[in-house]
Amino acid sequence: MRTRSNYKANASTMLSILSPSQCEEIFLAAEEVLERTGVTFHDDEALEILKKAGCYVDGIRVRIPSYLVDRALRTVPHRVTLCNSRTGSRDVLLEGHNAYFGTGSDTPFFYDPFTGERKRSTKESVGWACKVIDALPNLDFVMSLGIVQDVPLLISDRHQFEVQVLNTGKPIVTTAHDIYGFADIIEMCEIIAGGEEELRKNPFMTLYAEPISPLQHAWEAASKLILAAKKALPVVYTPCVMAGGTVPATMAGVLVNGLAESLSGLVLHQNTREGAPFIMGGVFTIMDMGTTIFSYGSPEFNLLMSALADMAHYLKLPMFGTAGCTDSCIPDEQAAIEAAISIAMTAMSGPNLNHDVGYVEYGSTASLELLTIANDIIGMARRLVRGIRVDEDTLAVDLIDKVGPGGHFFTEEQSLRHMKYEIWNPSLINRQSYEVWKGQGSKTLTEVANEKVKDIILNYEPEPLPKDVQKKIGAVVERAERRLNAAV
Repeated sequence: MRTRSNYKANASTMLSILSPSQCEEIFLAAEEVLERTGVTFHDDEALEILKKAGCYVDGIRVRIPSYLVDRALRTVPHRVTLCNSRTGSRDVLLEGHNAYFGTGSDTPFFYDPFTGERKRSTKESVGWACKVIDALPNLDFVMSLGIVQDVPLLISDRHQFEVQVLNTGKPIVTTAHDIYGFADIIEMCEIIAGGEEELRKNPFMTLYAEPISPLQHAWEAASKLILAAKKALPVVYTPCVMAGGTVPATMAGVLVNGLAESLSGLVLHQNTREGAPFIMGGVFTIMDMGTTIFSYGSPEFNLLMSALADMAHYLKLPMFGTAGCTDSCIPDEQAAIEAAISIAMTAMSGPNLNHDVGYVEYGSTASLELLTIANDIIGMARRLVRGIRVDEDTLAVDLIDKVGPGGHFFTEEQSLRHMKYEIWNPSLINRQSYEVWKGQGSKTLTEVANEKVKDIILNYEPEPLPKDVQKKIGAVVERAERRLNAAV
C-alpha cells in the first residue's frame, strides 16, 4: 500500500467564483443595505413581526439591524430534505454541494410534441410534462413547466398542483397565487402524507415565492412566507434580478442587492418560527440591452449563479439555482450550447435545487425535447463532477502487468466491475457510425428526443396515488371552484 505525505486528493471536480474573503465582503455589504436602506413590506402581519423582533419600522419601510440577520442565520436549518410522495424515501438532500435538477414552473406556452406547434399551456400539457419528468432518471424534482390556462385563473394554482402530484412521485416545487391557494395546496399535501405532522417530518412539496426587486416584499409573497414558517414546511424565497435593470449593472452589486432581498425574507421567516426550513437562491442575470429580455443564456447568468452558490455555501444555506435553459426560441443548437454550459457550471459549483431545465425563449415556453436532451447533459455533468478516483485498485498496475503488451482488458473482472462507475453511457446522444446512423433514419438529436417524449406520454404510467386520496385532493379543488363561483 502506498503512503504519501503532503498529498491532497481531489475527490471531485469543483468550481468556485468567489474567495471566502469576497463572500464576506458581499455579505457585509448586504447587511449594510438592510440596515441603512432597508426594504419595504406590503403586509401588516409581516410589519408587526419585524417590529417586535427589533427592526426599525417606518410605515412600510423596514430597516434590519445586522444582529437580526446574524441571529436568523444561526437559527435556520443548514440542510433541507425533500421526499418522494409515493414511497416517503428521502431522495433530495439539500446540503453541501449536492446538485439536483428539475424543471421550472409558470411558462405561458409549450411546444406540443405531437404537432410541433407553440401553444398555450393547459392542464393536459402540465400532466404530460410531469410524466416525462417522472420517467427521466436525471431529473430529481418537478415544477409544472406551464401555467394551467384552461381553468378559472384565480384557482389555477390548485389545478396546477393537483395535476403535478397525480403524475409524479418526485418532490414538487410549486407556486401559489396567494396565501389562500397555498393553504389549499398544503391541505392536499397533508391528505397525501397522512396528516400535518407526517408532512412536516417528510415533506414532498416546497413553495416557490419571490420578493420584487429592488428590495420589495409584496403581500402575496410575505404572507406565503409567514404561512410556510408557521407550518414549518420548506420554502424557497428567491429574487429574480436583472443587472442594469432592477439591480446595479456590476456583478458584485447584483449579488449584494439580491442577497439583501433573500436575507430580509429570512429574517421575517425565522422571526415567525425559529428553525423553520428556508431555501435561498435566485435567478440572477442581465437585462439584454438589445432586446430588454431577461437573459437565460448569457455568460453573466452562469457566472452569477455560480457566484451565488459560493455565497450559499459561505452562509451554509440550501440554495435554489437555475440551469438547463436558453434564450433560443426552439430546442436547437443554441439551446443545447446554453443549456450544457449552465448545467455543467451548476453541477461543479454545487447549488442544491436547480430549476428551469427545459425552458426556451428566456422562460416563456417549455420544451419537452430540450428537457429530455438535458437529461443526458445532466448525466454527463455528473460524470465530470465525480472526477477521477486514484487509489491502488484504480491505478490497476497489477492488471496491466497481468494482461501485458498486446492483450486486451474487455473481459477482465476488474474492468467489468468498474465500467458502471467509471464510464457514462448516454441514452439519446449518438455514438453510432455514419452508416448505422443513416440506416436508422439520419435523425437529429431533437428528433430522437421528440420520439422519446411521445413514447413516455403515450406509454409511461407513473405510480398512482390511492383512489381515495385522489378523490380527497380533487374535493379541495372542487371546493375552491364553488367558492369562486359563489363570489362572482
